[in-house]
Parts: sequence; structure tokens; C-alpha cells
Amino acid sequence: MRFTTIILVLACILSPMGAQEKTDEGPTNEKAQKTYKEGLAYLNNGATQLAFDDFAKADKQDAGHCLACQKQMVLHGIQLRAWKVAETAAQEMIAEAQRPHDVAAAHYELGAVLTNEGMVQNKDELFTRAHEEMTRALAAMPQFSPAILGDGEALACLKQDEKAIACFEQFAKMMPPGSHEQKRALRYASRLDLVRARLAPSFVLTTVDGQRVSLDDLQGKVVLLDFWATWCPDCLMAVPHIRDIAKKFHGEPLVIISISLDSNQEEWKKFIEKHEMIWPQYFDGGWKGPITKAFGVQAIPHTFTIDADGVLQDERIGDASIEGKLKKLVAQARDLQTTAKETPQAEGH
Repeated sequence: MRFTTIILVLACILSPMGAQEKTDEGPTNEKAQKTYKEGLAYLNNGATQLAFDDFAKADKQDAGHCLACQKQMVLHGIQLRAWKVAETAAQEMIAEAQRPHDVAAAHYELGAVLTNEGMVQNKDELFTRAHEEMTRALAAMPQFSPAILGDGEALACLKQDEKAIACFEQFAKMMPPGSHEQKRALRYASRLDLVRARLAPSFVLTTVDGQRVSLDDLQGKVVLLDFWATWCPDCLMAVPHIRDIAKKFHGEPLVIISISLDSNQEEWKKFIEKHEMIWPQYFDGGWKGPITKAFGVQAIPHTFTIDADGVLQDERIGDASIEGKLKKLVAQARDLQTTAKETPQAEGH
């Protein structure tokens, strides 16, 4: 089992990656420009490692001044666990930043790298450094919301619970009422164990039939995310398996969401109708789709199993057998639902 998505949780929740104002500032060196474009082409084709290598090369060719390269190095460095390269890129962003917003964003990015690395290495010193970077970000821009949430994450991992809760509550007040960002922060504030357990990346999507689905609204249910595409032969072979799972678990606290990496939406719609894929279907538009990127998907078919608390429990590439894991998690979800129903009655006696 790979843990890429678990590592990406903070980056996906916190990092807009375009936080600095010059979001399209690519390299100025001619060789670097060519290398950077090659990196983008690799990225569009799902070749993350090759893209990452080119972004790092382009930044070096540009003498460490390519902001666009550095953003890509941070994002994909976290995904690939290339901590040293990601940290160097964030340090370069800090050195180049001048405006308060840019300074805050750069320190935040370094803090996100350190927190993600800390989650993998389980080292308090990394969480401490992350907290220091978030503090520097907030010194530059006190209301920089990503750093407030990021500081809460680092503090929760350091088990400084009161300070962490204060950060999450502050962040929640800054978000639109009822937004998934606010819901996620409030869940963190009420259950710090979820922070340390590393929740799956938060997302909101609208299915092909117009249904709005938010991961945080699915609390109490097991979620199976199925990344696929009509042009993928192995995915087509896996469709009957996913259909069987949908039938077997009908009426159970399980939600299956198939997320398409297709580029032709009309062909995708025809396919899912023809093959009676009646469970929730979402069109993400390719390898650069927001949910595909959030979960660090690099190969398909690819499934993620998320428990009733929103914690990522399983990740499989290929048409693997997942029924056993689903049965266990669904049984736990049923027990939680039963307990929730019985609790008010117990209090009334």
C-alpha cells in the first residue's frame, strides 16, 4: 500500500499553491523555459516524477529564481517525499519574497513541507519547525488563513491541544458558514485525533446527475473513490467489479464515487449510461483535475477507501479485491450508527 495521499492531506487542504500574486511567473532563462514546458507536458500525461525532475532542473537553470518551478517542486516534492528538494524550493521562495502576502505564503509552504515530512517521519522536531514557519507567516500577514490552519495542524501533532483548537476555531470563523473548509476545521477542533490520524483530502464535487457531494458531509459512511477513464483498458475490465460492489452493499452505509479522468465529457456520459453505472459519477477532466491531483493519482484504475471518520484506510492500484476491507469498515460504520441512535435513549433513563 502506498501512502502518497496521506502525505498530501495538508497540502491539499491548506495550500492554494498560487498564494503568491505572480502565479504564472515562469523561468526567464531560455533553456529553463524549454525544460519547464517539458515538465508541464509530463505532468499533463501523469508522469509526476519526470515532471518533478524537470521543474527542479529548470529552477537550477534559472539560478533559483523560477517561482513557478518552486511551487511545482513543493507540491510534487511532498507527493514524492522528496523532502530536501521541496524544502530547498520553499527556502528559495522565502529568499525572493518581498510583499507581505508573498512572505506569508512562502513561509507557509515551507511549514507545509515540514508538517508533511513530520507525519511520515513521526518526528516532533519537524512539527516544531513547521510551527515556527507558520508563526513567521502570520507575523508577515496576521490574517493569512492557510497558515492559521497549518499552525493548528502542527500544534495538534505536537499535542499542544488548546493552542491547536484555538487555531482551528479562528480559521473556521474566517470561512463561509457551512463551507467544507469550515466543517473540516470544526471537526478538527472537536476531534484532534483526526488531525493526527491524517484525514483524507477534503473535496466537494457535483455528480453527473447534479448531486452535490462533500466528503465532510459523508461523515458516518464509508467512501470508496474509484479513479478511472474510458480510454483505460484495465479500468474497463474493472467496471463490472465496481458494479458488483455497488449491488452487494446496496442499502449499507457505503458511498461509491467513480471519478473520471476522461477529457471528452460527452463520450464519458454515453459510456456510463450504456454500462448502467448508476452509482455517483464525477467528471474530473484528466490528470490535472482537482480531485485527481488532491489524491496524488498517478495510475488508474486506482481506488481509495475512507472510513466513517474520514480517515484514509486503504489504497489500491489495479482491479484489486477490496470487499474484505469494505465489509469490515461498513460493519464499523453500522455499529457507530447504532450507538448514535441508542445514546439519546440511554441518557433519557
